[in-house]
Amino acid sequence: MKKPFLQIAPSDNVLVALTDLPKGQRISWAGDEIELAEPIPAKHKFTIEQLIPGDAVVMYGTLVGKTTQLIPKGSLIHTFNLKHAATAYAGKTQQYHWQAPDVRKWQDRTFAGYHRSDGQVGTQNYWLVIPLVFCENRNIQVLKDAFQKELGYSQPEIYRQQVKELAAYYRKGLTADTIRRFPLHSARSVAEQDRPFPNVDGVKFLVHESGCGGTREDSNNLCSLLAGYCVNPNVAGITVLSLGCQHAQADILRNEIKKRDPAFSKPLHIFEQQQSGSEYQMLSNAIRETFLGLMEINRIERKPAPLSKLTVGVKCGGSDGFSGISANPAMGHAADLLVALGGKVLMAEFPELCGVEQELLNRCVDEDTANRFARLMQEYSSRAEAVGSGFDMNPSPGNIKDGLITDAIKSAGAAKKAGSSPITDVLGYGQYATRAGLSLVCTPGNDVESTSGMAGAGATVQLFSTGLGTPTGNPVSPMVKIATNTSLARRMPDIIDVDAGSIITGEKTVEQVGEEILEYIIGLASGHYTTKAMQLGQDNFIFWKRGVSL
Repeated sequence: MKKPFLQIAPSDNVLVALTDLPKGQRISWAGDEIELAEPIPAKHKFTIEQLIPGDAVVMYGTLVGKTTQLIPKGSLIHTFNLKHAATAYAGKTQQYHWQAPDVRKWQDRTFAGYHRSDGQVGTQNYWLVIPLVFCENRNIQVLKDAFQKELGYSQPEIYRQQVKELAAYYRKGLTADTIRRFPLHSARSVAEQDRPFPNVDGVKFLVHESGCGGTREDSNNLCSLLAGYCVNPNVAGITVLSLGCQHAQADILRNEIKKRDPAFSKPLHIFEQQQSGSEYQMLSNAIRETFLGLMEINRIERKPAPLSKLTVGVKCGGSDGFSGISANPAMGHAADLLVALGGKVLMAEFPELCGVEQELLNRCVDEDTANRFARLMQEYSSRAEAVGSGFDMNPSPGNIKDGLITDAIKSAGAAKKAGSSPITDVLGYGQYATRAGLSLVCTPGNDVESTSGMAGAGATVQLFSTGLGTPTGNPVSPMVKIATNTSLARRMPDIIDVDAGSIITGEKTVEQVGEEILEYIIGLASGHYTTKAMQLGQDNFIFWKRGVSL
């Protein structure tokens, strides 16, 4: 173990505890000796000098809060003595010069992907089934049950088996105390089911609560997002269920698809219930056409593609005080490697960029890009404040408990997952990424609204760091979970793919773990393995609804 504390940037006036530090422990720092005034839990911060009310607290080299009371040297900073504060921002103020990492060892590497007619390359070969309105959710579930079970894509029915066992115990007349002592079925695998379509990685289904009854802005934005899913190269064909009378009309979806790909040629089957005669007729027709579509896309095989064809989203959720030190910077290094190789990287979560706006503005390639970012941030912030909220209210109770006590602290660490490359584009929610390099995608911090937005922007893989553990996935964009600390990786091994905790212990560097993440992406994109979220069937989708219900 290296030193039990860390100064993240030279100008920081607080240190981060890497392990639990007891009251009275003496810390040698910069020629001074600091005696801890109280216990400092791992992931939390303590002062290296006395601070008076109104003093700035600096982390990651940026303002993250201001003190609300006298804080002696060697004391814990927390919500009771620190409030959110962030640096103001005002457009692009300087040119940015980036030193790209050395990528010679990956220059000639490829991944085995699915080549699409528009030049994109997918990491998966999925058929997608979506509703245009929430009225069709039940029918989507009916199709999901039929296709996934009969084609070998369903999850092991562990919990159904457990209920069956408990019901059998009850029928035998066993008491509650006796039933509690019986072990329950725990097998996580089932007999290998025959999959008739070996080149189809899955049939994926979305449900949502939108499409009608809200504003036209929301229904149009929903169609934009769904169009992004249709154009995403991980999707080879689409079945759409529509009621018919809703705001989110099929023609709007078609038009949004054409905006993204004027020569769109994937199989697209749209079924409208109010024109189908009966539910039975609609679903039977949908089943037949979807099955024939699966026969068609099963002829597509993986072929080599340069790493420049990867589009990777970066996200953090269930974050802790180590997120900005281990997993996020490691993801950021992987992101820089991908950008240097000509790929696309997407970073979302605008509420978690509060306080680092000026740094990001200066990283924008031109003033137009910077101005778009500033405008979207200001519009988002204004909308939040209009309903009595604000970015400063972003940290959750779990974040605060584990050291992220202001939004600016959370944001400064969250921004590390985007690395250091120039920002080539800024996208609104539902817009599609077309430029190589790093793009910012305007989404909420909400895990599923954010990851749903990045899949709709074209992400073919997503990296997701977590310090507390988050069971989140996406139907079409495989989610790689990266633990910020080894204790989480050991405690929740069924959701974690990569452990970045070795950075905290000093066993590995940020760069080493970043390279491991890139290698993981290449293997995943080639179909060599699946992520834990994919194995658990964590296919989460939530549309970011911004308007009122009518």
